[in-house]
Amino acid sequence: MVRCYKALSNPPPSCYNLHKVKIHVRRPRSGNGGSSSSSCARDPQPQLESSGRAGSAGGTPNRRTRFRLQFPQLALRRRLGQLSCMSRPALKLRSWPLTILYYLLPFGALKPLTRVGWRPMSRVALYKSVPTRLLSRAWGRLNQVELPTWLRKPVYSLYIWTFGVNMKEAAVEDLHHYRNLSEFFRRKLKPQARPVCCAHSVISPSDGKILNFGQVKNCEVEQVKGVTYSLESFLGPRISTEELHFRQASPGNSFQQQLVTKEGNELYHCVIYLAPGDYHCFHSPTDWRVSHRRHFPGSLMSVNPGVARWIKELFCHNERVVLTGDWKHGFFSLTAVGATNVGSIRIYFDQDLHTNSPSYSKGSYNDFSFISNNNKEGIPMRKGEHLGEFNLGSTIVLIFEAPKDFKFHLKAGQKIRFGEALGSL
Repeated sequence: MVRCYKALSNPPPSCYNLHKVKIHVRRPRSGNGGSSSSSCARDPQPQLESSGRAGSAGGTPNRRTRFRLQFPQLALRRRLGQLSCMSRPALKLRSWPLTILYYLLPFGALKPLTRVGWRPMSRVALYKSVPTRLLSRAWGRLNQVELPTWLRKPVYSLYIWTFGVNMKEAAVEDLHHYRNLSEFFRRKLKPQARPVCCAHSVISPSDGKILNFGQVKNCEVEQVKGVTYSLESFLGPRISTEELHFRQASPGNSFQQQLVTKEGNELYHCVIYLAPGDYHCFHSPTDWRVSHRRHFPGSLMSVNPGVARWIKELFCHNERVVLTGDWKHGFFSLTAVGATNVGSIRIYFDQDLHTNSPSYSKGSYNDFSFISNNNKEGIPMRKGEHLGEFNLGSTIVLIFEAPKDFKFHLKAGQKIRFGEALGSL
């Protein structure tokens, strides 16, 4: 609706020049009478004025004798909203390289840009935008390149010096034996280098550093101290009761309670980080039966403890392989979590597993059951038996059921080697 107001203090001129009209766009307010022009406040929008000459009769009209137009602003707002939406993708593309410079350049060189409306991306969002899967596949191709014999010792010696690798434990100490970096990463150890502890029920499945351990509480697991992730997001939906003897689901049972199969037991967890210089194979931590494998394609962000404190639910975003089954005390699971340049996760008894595939659907998972008509027992694993391997380094997460008197023999942050005790009853 258009309302025209005309001042009554001066007599109207005989002719109006419609080529020179000032239009004041005013936003109507609720609760006002609306009949008087003084009851509506002016909208702080810029005034629109069209150029022209004054009429021949009256010259330039007085300001009080101009027309004031008042109309709903819905169409104008919608048009401005469309223009802002059209400019957002271009602004985002332009801000991506500027954000990198914003965090790299010293003395806040790009801070003046924030005064004109530009905002840098957060460090977490910037890191998540890095194509880690593509970089990991490129690194895997590079690892497969066979090195000349004369170049092997300098390259491997630099790696040994950088990450503190103990080659005296390797089954083959001669550096010229390893044709490429991949073979060097997956080197085997001497049989006597890692004695398996038989006195404790659960041993370390690999070399590494203890990031966290303890009881699972409120369906959440700590990846590092103070940073947690959801147990259900990490393991995925509950597996069918034909494969694992889960407790019957009821409306009052949480996901954690459904995993516990025996009365009086608790759910425990342990997180082991494998550094690039560690032994990259992992073994069975106890005597148990593997009945199911679940593969989560995902990101390949670094699982370094510093990054794990920085990104919440990091382990739930990364690619991982979850092996679930049971041991003498109930539910047992071992999860191999991928990381940057560690897209290749190999399970020795699972030839159908292919990780870091170029085509994948984010948030999906692939299930495979080891229980069939011909094999009702699944895959039996003995304590210390070879289970799988990484490339470069990653993380292993153990989540298992045990009686309340189960005790860990660990300290947070300690270095541990394959075969040493994790805990016992």
